Amino acid sequence: MNKSILIIGACGQIGTELTLKLRELHPNECIIASDIRQGSKELMKSGPFEVINALEYESILAVINKHKITDVYLMAAMLSATAEKFPEKAWELNMNSLFNVLNIAKEGIVKKVFWPSSMAVFGPSTPKENTPQFTIMEPTTVYGISKQTGERWCEYYHKKYGVDVRSIRYPGVISWKTKPGGGTTDYAIDIYHQAILEENYTSYLSSETKLPMMYMDDAIKATIQIMDADENSIKIRSSYNLAAVSFTPEDVASAIKKVIPNFKLNYAIDFRQDIADSWPDSIDDSEAQKDWGWKPSFNLKEITLNMIQNLTETYKNSNV
Repeated sequence: MNKSILIIGACGQIGTELTLKLRELHPNECIIASDIRQGSKELMKSGPFEVINALEYESILAVINKHKITDVYLMAAMLSATAEKFPEKAWELNMNSLFNVLNIAKEGIVKKVFWPSSMAVFGPSTPKENTPQFTIMEPTTVYGISKQTGERWCEYYHKKYGVDVRSIRYPGVISWKTKPGGGTTDYAIDIYHQAILEENYTSYLSSETKLPMMYMDDAIKATIQIMDADENSIKIRSSYNLAAVSFTPEDVASAIKKVIPNFKLNYAIDFRQDIADSWPDSIDDSEAQKDWGWKPSFNLKEITLNMIQNLTETYKNSNV
């Protein structure tokens, strides 16, 4: 059976680049992008697009039937910082969209589901260094609570109904192509923009706040890799730990100064600090390495060089 993929939430930070990468790997007509509204020009020109509200079961089902979808990537979500401002809306979007897709998969209408979890499932009581795959999880954010709950439902639907659902716990994701979507780790993207535009940046996280991060290329690679893995190799049906690098704002600033010597970093701590303090410093992803061969490709130096080079070119071309 030929593969036909639907990405729900294709206009988001990860969804946009995931869609474009999948279209590099498969015929465009086999990759259906969707979101509640249209996305960037690049995304819209790249292949088929459907308007879908992730909260509307019938809307999702109609598109799945229309395009004979086999695999669904559910990327729609309200992220950590935004979710704290709109708790009930975040819960509704993050949970009910998952139920819609899992229930469609339960009926055998689609074969595979990808659903992203997050390091936000961990909390202050979780071991902060090399956070294990199986450990105490007491999230203190709306986003983290919804992701932890979603993990339990994914595992339940796999055990109860045989749904082939796969998930990874993303760390903070860094990209030059798309703007951040309201996450606590957004500073690690904004800092590169401001380094180029203003040669200074004011961080809302403290200098010693160390968080697990990942370059977008690695996040996309992991997402596609777990979905392409043999079903028998996926041993964990809640969500896999995923890691690449961990760093502080000072670490990023030091890396930037090697390219932009006059760069200055300032601080104005806000509510996102409490969120960051509840998350791990580093993550043990040995289960993902063992089960489906995960291995990151980018360290902080490589991330910094890629971000500055690509953003400089982008701003040059846009006459900013």
